[in-house]
Amino acid sequence: MSKTHKVQTQPLLGTQIAPIRQYTGEQKEKIAALGEYARSITLPSTDSYYTWERRWLEKPDTLPRYMRAAKWDFQDAKKRIKATMEWRREYKPDLIPPEEVKIEDEGGKIIINGFDKDGRPVIYMNPGRQNTETSPRQLRHLVWCLERAKDLMPPGQESVVILIDYKTTTLRTNPSISTARKVLHILQQHYPETLGRGLVVNLPMLLNFFYKGISPFLDPVTRDKIRFNPDLFELLPKEQLTTDLGGHYDFEFEPETYWKQMLEVCKIAPDGTRIEAQEPNKVDVTPVNSAVQQEVQVGKQQDEQMRTRTSIVVVA
Repeated sequence: MSKTHKVQTQPLLGTQIAPIRQYTGEQKEKIAALGEYARSITLPSTDSYYTWERRWLEKPDTLPRYMRAAKWDFQDAKKRIKATMEWRREYKPDLIPPEEVKIEDEGGKIIINGFDKDGRPVIYMNPGRQNTETSPRQLRHLVWCLERAKDLMPPGQESVVILIDYKTTTLRTNPSISTARKVLHILQQHYPETLGRGLVVNLPMLLNFFYKGISPFLDPVTRDKIRFNPDLFELLPKEQLTTDLGGHYDFEFEPETYWKQMLEVCKIAPDGTRIEAQEPNKVDVTPVNSAVQQEVQVGKQQDEQMRTRTSIVVVA
């Protein structure tokens, strides 16, 4: 098979994806109550970020993820979602202009390409390809990639795979423990229940200290999802795993081609907004007043996504 620059933006034909989660009556009530609380602290409609905040808040997976992360402790969930709403207002992760972080992609240190056997988008991290000095922009690039991976999630899927390949990594190119702590904070606090699996391969003995250094900052749920040197063929289809890791997909990274594909597939405009998005005053931000209404919204979204991704098999 000849090399290709084409990014895999859909799961392999026949991928089985679990259905949208089902919740008990009590859990639905807590989700609905969390929604009422979150809407009570949203920005005023005159704020320029109001539409984007409501857009995020009304996504079917947002409220349930915070309740699950809080282990259904309502007060804890309120604190968590309030903290994220404040962070998003300042950071605006869904509106990062592509040109702001494009330089970070030139070496291919973070690539979204393919899916695991459960339909999770795979984010490849290659620390050995580091091409910039430590800066806040590196974190914004990571957040930009998380947002794009979420854009690619098929219906029913709420999490991603992060696959870290330490081949060619040195002490100089490996991120500092301080940077890793910031990454963990963002992932655990503001993208709860988003990491499905963390896979670490080709870790040299020299860098064992790195994981010992960040271990205290891993919450138990995150720690349980990390696997070192796993059998990748058990988790990812060979057809979508890249050849440098033993798979069959002979992908060659070319920055301009990769970048163009990601922007087109995810419909990202130059200013970070969405191409063909509705005008702000036309966006449907009708509150979801009950768990039943929320389920209807989820079902409608699933139906629409399934019409555009007919190759995916959703199983009960």
